[in-house]
Amino acid sequence: MESVPERSVTGQRRRDDAIRLTASDRVVTVQSVMTTIPKKAPREKTAVEKSSAAAGSDDALRTRGLRLTGPRRVVLEVVRGTDSHPTAERVHEMVRRRLPRVSLGTVYRNLRLLVAQGLVNELPGPHARFDGNVSDHHHFTCLGCGRIADVAGTMTEPHSRALCLRVAAQSGLSVSHHRIDFYGRCPECREGASGKPARRKEGAAGAAGGPR
Repeated sequence: MESVPERSVTGQRRRDDAIRLTASDRVVTVQSVMTTIPKKAPREKTAVEKSSAAAGSDDALRTRGLRLTGPRRVVLEVVRGTDSHPTAERVHEMVRRRLPRVSLGTVYRNLRLLVAQGLVNELPGPHARFDGNVSDHHHFTCLGCGRIADVAGTMTEPHSRALCLRVAAQSGLSVSHHRIDFYGRCPECREGASGKPARRKEGAAGAAGGPR
């Protein structure tokens, strides 16, 4: 392609990355723009969000008529603040970051109390896990790393509701609620099985219960 001489421009040349093309006595300026998109870092909760979460935990404890002790408040905030479904030992580790002198026994007692009051759910298994999400939902357990992920209850409807009605109709049992547990492998563990190293996830300590 024949080179076209650049048209002279009076005045100070602009210091940019503009590419000037001359054709039919017209100057067309194409501005090259490069935008750098920073990597998305994990967002830390703001002071306002942390204060709001603490207030929500306090209200929940007051509603149940429970004393607002320091360990009890922090245990509830910790369990509600993670979706990793931690074991009691893991909850203890996280609580000690704020209350260094709290004992594992104190954490255990408060977890049992919070479960009994319906503020926290317990997932049974060889290593009990705790869930701060008390809404209607199910769980997926990875057989590779032990991670437990929430599965929205709406994803199984209307089939799970129909199943409850069928069980009640055919057995004469009265079904008050139900839970569905899914088992398999998460995307990271599937990648590891294909030759790529899998990343260990927080909260996956302890073997998950279920078929292998």
